Amino acid sequence: HHWAQAPYEDKTDVDANFKRLLHFAMEPENAAAVRIGVASHNLFDIAYALLLREQKGAQDRVELEMLEGMANEHARALAAKDSPVLFYAPIVKKENFHSAIAYLVRRLDENTSPENFLAHVFSMKPGDAAFKEQEARFRESCRRIPTVKSGPNRLQDRNVAALSKRQAPLNQEFQNSPETDWVLPANRTWLDQAITTYTPDSPPALADMDGVKTALQTAQNSDWQNTTPAERATLLHRAAETLEAARGQLIACMRLDANKRPFESDVEISEAVDFANYYAHRTLDPAFLDGTAPTPLGTIVVTPPWNFPCAIPCGGILAALAAGNAVIMKPAPEVIQTGWEMVKCLWEAGIPRHALQFLPCPDNEVGKSLVSSEQVNGIILTGSSLTADLFQSWNADLRLFAETSGKNALIITASSDPDLAIKDLVKSAFGHAGQKCSAASLALIEADLYDNTLFMDQLRDAAASLPVGSATDPAAIVTPLIQEPTPDLLRGLTQLDPGESWLLEPKQHGPGLWSPGIRLGVKAGSWIHQTELFGPVLSLIRVADLDEAIAIQNSSDFGLTGGVHSLDPREISKWRESVEVGNAYINRPITGAIVRRQPFGGWKRSSVGPGAKAGGPNYLTQFSTWEENGLPQNQAEPSDQVLALVGDDPQLLAAARSYAYWWREEFSKEHDPSNLLGETNHFRYKVAPEVVIENPSKLQIIAAATVRTRVVSRSDHPLAKQLPKMALSNGRLELLHYLHEQSVSETTHRHGRV
Repeated sequence: HHWAQAPYEDKTDVDANFKRLLHFAMEPENAAAVRIGVASHNLFDIAYALLLREQKGAQDRVELEMLEGMANEHARALAAKDSPVLFYAPIVKKENFHSAIAYLVRRLDENTSPENFLAHVFSMKPGDAAFKEQEARFRESCRRIPTVKSGPNRLQDRNVAALSKRQAPLNQEFQNSPETDWVLPANRTWLDQAITTYTPDSPPALADMDGVKTALQTAQNSDWQNTTPAERATLLHRAAETLEAARGQLIACMRLDANKRPFESDVEISEAVDFANYYAHRTLDPAFLDGTAPTPLGTIVVTPPWNFPCAIPCGGILAALAAGNAVIMKPAPEVIQTGWEMVKCLWEAGIPRHALQFLPCPDNEVGKSLVSSEQVNGIILTGSSLTADLFQSWNADLRLFAETSGKNALIITASSDPDLAIKDLVKSAFGHAGQKCSAASLALIEADLYDNTLFMDQLRDAAASLPVGSATDPAAIVTPLIQEPTPDLLRGLTQLDPGESWLLEPKQHGPGLWSPGIRLGVKAGSWIHQTELFGPVLSLIRVADLDEAIAIQNSSDFGLTGGVHSLDPREISKWRESVEVGNAYINRPITGAIVRRQPFGGWKRSSVGPGAKAGGPNYLTQFSTWEENGLPQNQAEPSDQVLALVGDDPQLLAAARSYAYWWREEFSKEHDPSNLLGETNHFRYKVAPEVVIENPSKLQIIAAATVRTRVVSRSDHPLAKQLPKMALSNGRLELLHYLHEQSVSETTHRHGRV
């Protein structure tokens, strides 16, 4: 166990630890507890093990093992010395033979690497260069035996972190909060303790009309907007600390309140902590203050969903607060307790109660009076597009910032790694019982794989093997729905349309508890293709090639998340430049966006409002009005086409130069600030094909010419953007109106090899 976890600088460290373990296992005091199987094809290591075995008198406790067919002459030599060898080999049923081949190919890949003994054994002779190189490696590994690290590499202990570990100082670079490592026994003990000791207190009762009026008046009277950005950043940073300290309590709460597994809840808390720290940093970005000054909108209502009851409302609250707005938090009725526990953490951090109010409301005329009030200056909504339409029908002038529905598809081509594609598809479709807005509800599978019985059997088995049970069952992966299925979801779980069949038929195991379902024969344009279902049902569509898959994927009215699995760089490149989603994933799951790493938000009907992504560099700008207080100082020379539009006006020239600067420095590039090994996370901007405004100003015409888009008075294009009436000279702010933000995340390793 320790050997497997140790951090090795190179293979010599692995060899040194191998020998260290041999010494430990053969000590007489360990004789009763240890039987040793030495699995190696390296003649030096085999000889070393035989020597130790003889010295320690451990002949009856040491067995030599080898992979069948890899080095038979070694085995014959050992047998001649009365040292029998245990051969091991994968044994599978005939129909699963591909699994054995995959195993053997990996062994072959390892054994032919330049460092490996077997790569040289067939040509090596005693005393030649290859032999001397292996001899030197062996001697060096012996020299390192007393120094090489043999303990576990992962040392996280939530018991310590919850009590004493504070966030990094605000002046240090932002770092994502690590998730809990459940492999470590101390963390499992910590979780058991948190669950055992958690005692929920009672949140406030549902508000009535008078409660709504009082909350609105309190928000209007708040002096939060008079705090400085630095003061607000400090309090957000403290909020990160209180959320981190309450991690166990929040996990225990969501386990009962939201039917969330501890694994899913833990990830949410890391995201909430990240929102706090990231927005604390973003409040201090001077780029947006180049000739412009912000004024908070005023009162913002946060109306979050029930599926992410901690992270999503926390992100909206902290973003609005960071921009200087007073916030009224209206939790989802299904998860009031979780929202209450989270808001108490923010109050504990020092955020005043007049700046942040907790107001549970019934979904009737009381809730409507809050959302539709003219005293509300903005609403942050995460929910369905129907809810967004309803809110806007109540108040046509409502300033709405909404991340809405998704009908998300994962494409799997014949050039993919089928094992990895199935693993990621099942995780994307059935994590949190499919109740994520980013969940994969569609798989577009190329014909060669779709028609492959082995592929379909493997997909069915992978989904069928997911344990189903309550959120309090540690073994359960698919847990109960937060509420009984809606009519659409019930139809998706129980009724097939003509031509469809079940690859895996879902079963009900209790109230709200359904096992995964997979539908075959789904047609593009069918009811289930076009209907968002918040539950554990996946539809498979057969496509002839990648082009057909992209066309179906992009045909959706929504554009939240999407993915592709392919090992062909040409296919990846084509998909990368064609897909119409806000969050695009390559050779990985399409759920689990992380703050800054994959800022989250959709295109088309998956977004309402300006469209800046949560957890991204521009999100806070939406919650202020911006006014000019001077000419922008960041300048670059515009194109001749733009200069021709400017004329002799010095203000227009300054704006054009600001636009040129920010187009060059920010908007024309892809950014990967996380800079991970084995995964790229590019944040980029795509120019809207058309921008819509009735009477464009000269500034707007210049901005459109800078990014090369069309200004029209009306448009039916699904990716057109509506321009605001006022234009700014600061290109860092103004050009955002002409662009769509997109996160593209790609796994760039296979089996740990970049």
